[in-house]
Amino acid sequence: MLAWLSLCLMFATAHAAPPTFATVTPGHALTFPSDTGAHPAFQTEWWYATGWLNTPDGTPLGFQITFFRSATPHDRADPSAFAPTQLIIAHAALSDPALGRGIHDQKIARQGFDLAYAKPDNTDVKLDDWTMVRAPDGHYSVTARANGFALNLSLAPTQPPLLEGDQGYSQKGPSPDEASYYYSEPQLRVCGTVVRPGHASQEQTASTPVQGVAWLDHEWSSTLLSPDAVGWDWLGANLADGSALMAFKIRGRDGKSVWAHAALRDAHGKLITFDPAQVDFIPLRTWRSPRTNTPYPVAETVRTGPLTWQLEPLLDDQELDSRDSTGTAYWEGAVTIKRDGNAVGRGYLELTGYAKPLTLQNPAKAAR
Repeated sequence: MLAWLSLCLMFATAHAAPPTFATVTPGHALTFPSDTGAHPAFQTEWWYATGWLNTPDGTPLGFQITFFRSATPHDRADPSAFAPTQLIIAHAALSDPALGRGIHDQKIARQGFDLAYAKPDNTDVKLDDWTMVRAPDGHYSVTARANGFALNLSLAPTQPPLLEGDQGYSQKGPSPDEASYYYSEPQLRVCGTVVRPGHASQEQTASTPVQGVAWLDHEWSSTLLSPDAVGWDWLGANLADGSALMAFKIRGRDGKSVWAHAALRDAHGKLITFDPAQVDFIPLRTWRSPRTNTPYPVAETVRTGPLTWQLEPLLDDQELDSRDSTGTAYWEGAVTIKRDGNAVGRGYLELTGYAKPLTLQNPAKAAR
């Protein structure tokens, strides 16, 4: 769901007197396309694309690529080109049934020298040769030459942005200041190529053509979760009838929900939102990681008011170990969405805080 939250936590206590960042307030209208770009006055921001792809032989693949921009406590008046005032962090992953597991890669660097940046006014983010750029017609070009795989994809919108929460003001806890600005772009039409492990070396030009459907989230904030929060379950799902479903549950130290929310928009634009009491994630089956020994509820029932949805993963092993960048391991993977036993769509599920509760860490040490 919201890996930017862990980054906010990491920097919260880095200095006794950190810079003053912009705040999220209700009633602020999002503006497009300018709000698709970076918001450096806020502490943390991310662009997060996930989706299902199909190869020519019908093999389903899952993919994820995320770019984070995180402002550090460093003095923003420092004129040095080497000043680490902003960090750019990126994750990419591919879930391939031929491997039986998901694979991933990650990068982190301080912004600067045209090697790492997040530009304002329109989506244009880069970290080395990983990029996400939004064209004037609204489609996104995504490239990532990762360790063991590669993505070269075009994501074209078929629907207007979905403003999450209250017209883009998305509350994440019982306090109104525990919030972010948040919109999604569901039902993105995808085409392009991937390089798959065991199918072609990255040094070769061979690649697999793919097409599919993706989901993009963009979120920015300067605030933290509730002190009681330890992690979250999040779902973004493209349904076969053109509908879009987003749901999340932030879990507390007592195992109960600190906050929850869901939104369901049909293909005609009718939106239904669900308040915390109407949303829950209920484990159906747990998978334990052989690397971190973490149990994850990879199959779940999601309740949104009177509607229930069953989630079943494409692969059980879709854990991402990002301890070198965001300081945590979490599960993030492609899932099939069912209702009453019938498949109704596909999406991505993120599970954080299961390896350990969210902690205050500083990824700046990894950028040295």
